[in-house]
Amino acid sequence: MRKIIALSAIAIALATAACNTVAGIGRDVQAAGRAVTNSSDSARR
Repeated sequence: MRKIIALSAIAIALATAACNTVAGIGRDVQAAGRAVTNSSDSARR
């Protein structure tokens, strides 16, 4: 029973870390997209 609880806790910790990592990558990609959009808007003017 202790092994199941320990494995469950580890799985939850890994899942939480993965969610934070994916969210961080999403924010980075979004910021890069904004930078490209702003650059192209500046080039058009």
